[in-house]
Amino acid sequence: MTTPPRPGTPADGLTGRLAGLVGTLRSHGLRIGPGETVDAAAALEALGLTDRERVREGLAASLLHQESQRAVFDPVFDLYFPLGVGAPDGGSELPGAEGSDGDRDALRERLVAALAAGDRALLGQLAGEAVDGFGGYGSSGSGSDGWSSHQTLGRVRPETLLARALAALRAGTAGQGTGEAAFTDRLAADEIRRRIEEFRELVRTEARRRVAERRGTQEIARRAVATTADRVDFLLAGRAQLAELRGAVHPLARKLATRLAARRRRAARGSIDLRRTLRGSLSTGGVPMRPVLRRRRPARPELVLLCDVSGSVAGFANFTMLLVQALHDQFSKVRVFAFVNRVDEVTGLLTHGAADPAGLGGRILGEAAVTGWHGSSDYGTALGEFAERYLDAVGPRSTVFVLGDARTNMSDPNLPALRRIAERARQVYWLNPEQRPQWSTGDSAAYAYADLVDMHECRNARQLGGLIARLLPVC
Repeated sequence: MTTPPRPGTPADGLTGRLAGLVGTLRSHGLRIGPGETVDAAAALEALGLTDRERVREGLAASLLHQESQRAVFDPVFDLYFPLGVGAPDGGSELPGAEGSDGDRDALRERLVAALAAGDRALLGQLAGEAVDGFGGYGSSGSGSDGWSSHQTLGRVRPETLLARALAALRAGTAGQGTGEAAFTDRLAADEIRRRIEEFRELVRTEARRRVAERRGTQEIARRAVATTADRVDFLLAGRAQLAELRGAVHPLARKLATRLAARRRRAARGSIDLRRTLRGSLSTGGVPMRPVLRRRRPARPELVLLCDVSGSVAGFANFTMLLVQALHDQFSKVRVFAFVNRVDEVTGLLTHGAADPAGLGGRILGEAAVTGWHGSSDYGTALGEFAERYLDAVGPRSTVFVLGDARTNMSDPNLPALRRIAERARQVYWLNPEQRPQWSTGDSAAYAYADLVDMHECRNARQLGGLIARLLPVC
């Protein structure tokens, strides 16, 4: 009897696997069109399947547009074009039978030798054996849960083998002088650390592959593969993802500037001047053949940013400040204010420090007076101080953006201060990096503020780009 395919398992044949690969990459935010897909199919036909790494590079060259997308592409490729099927030779097909301490010690000895030799093929083999022997969890029957890379690495502990691998590698360079040996040791240590991280990634790949065989490739690709940086929540983004986002500021700013310029050109056309149109229609028997438009001379608007730079939302605020600063040519004036529980203007820091976006947060906290006697955010006090000291920055041509999660740490939200700002400004928008279901939970005053100004969920860079393009005024 033939077993039906599991849900989410790619169809047999290269066409099904390639279609599944492309569909999963699209679901993770990569823009891949029919042209790239056709190119990938042609690459597969030309390269064949004898060399898996060559296939990987050929598909990457056909489908990807930038190197940063490899972080998403490589694990998805490993799921749809796996190195093997099932357990390694001699291994268990089902999880649950963990190896003994003696098996673990023997595997660690072999791993030391592989790390010292830089044998990638052996590292891959050992990764499979490690997952098979030490990564299984759940029962031993057909209802087992699967394999865990975290459990495998926790038992094998490859990071503790650095000294032993270095000693094995050093044995081949015993004749070097002291200074040369010390320099070589530093280089060797860096190389061993890189190989250990490579082994860790091989373990993660093997565990994902095993679980995908049991649960379906599409489900594991959706849940276990990281998405692109522009779709990662600002509140969850790590240091590497924030650095990648900072690198995307200027390309995104150029795209948004093009959209704003197009909107400004459309706005300059103006509406129909009814009186002049009817007067001109007298020469055509009263038929308005040539509508006359009111020529507008739209002035560039002013922009004011009020940003919470406390630890919880600092990454979101810093990225938005950099993006708006990159768009400063689109506005007659841009003023930026930062706060934790006090407000200070940071426009000068943002302008003169544009060459070092990575250090923006540190410069603001170090040089601006944004904290008082405690370091927790206090929206009520900050809004009140802004309304008292800087309200002249807001006028009838000003659009104000407030950036923050609206969590007041149980202090007074000071709604009258926000009302004063909204009454003076042309428009006020609040961008909140939290999910909408979390608004007004705990110490959040989100819905209280949302009664006074337009509040929008803005969790990642993709949402931010769409909101900026839609909300920024053109005149």
